[in-house]
Amino acid sequence: MDNDEKYMRAAIKQARKAVQNGDVPIGCVIVQNGVIIARGYNKRNAKKTTLAHAELIAIEKASKKVGDWRLEDCTMYITLEPCQMCAGAIVQARIPKVVVGAMNKKAGCAGSILNMFQIKEFNHQVEFVNGVLEEDCSSMLSDFFKNLRMEIKSERKNNQ
Repeated sequence: MDNDEKYMRAAIKQARKAVQNGDVPIGCVIVQNGVIIARGYNKRNAKKTTLAHAELIAIEKASKKVGDWRLEDCTMYITLEPCQMCAGAIVQARIPKVVVGAMNKKAGCAGSILNMFQIKEFNHQVEFVNGVLEEDCSSMLSDFFKNLRMEIKSERKNNQ
């Protein structure tokens, strides 16, 4: 197993924690010099805030760990392509490389809807790798939403 798969598995482990809290399974780890220095998972529903995305949580932890807002020698691994807010934070944190499992055709801003990582006018561009353990990441999301739809359908049926 290569390092990208190793660290993506760690991000998937984080994503599974989100499901336990009723949140969409998105997980993230940040690696520096071959060591995971920060982890995060989606807590948007649990914390009732838009800002509790896996990437933002991990960036905050990594910044505290290294003692700087610049994460210039780190790599981020995320199970799902980041949204515009998270892509912007990644650019702002000057993270040089991001590795993603599944693309996000509805809200992705690393190439699906737009590519915030390669806007030449920004003072920082991000190397982007996608498709690492894509099937695992995609199926985890699909299963989550399938189960959610079944729960909603069951609730509606019980309320009739």
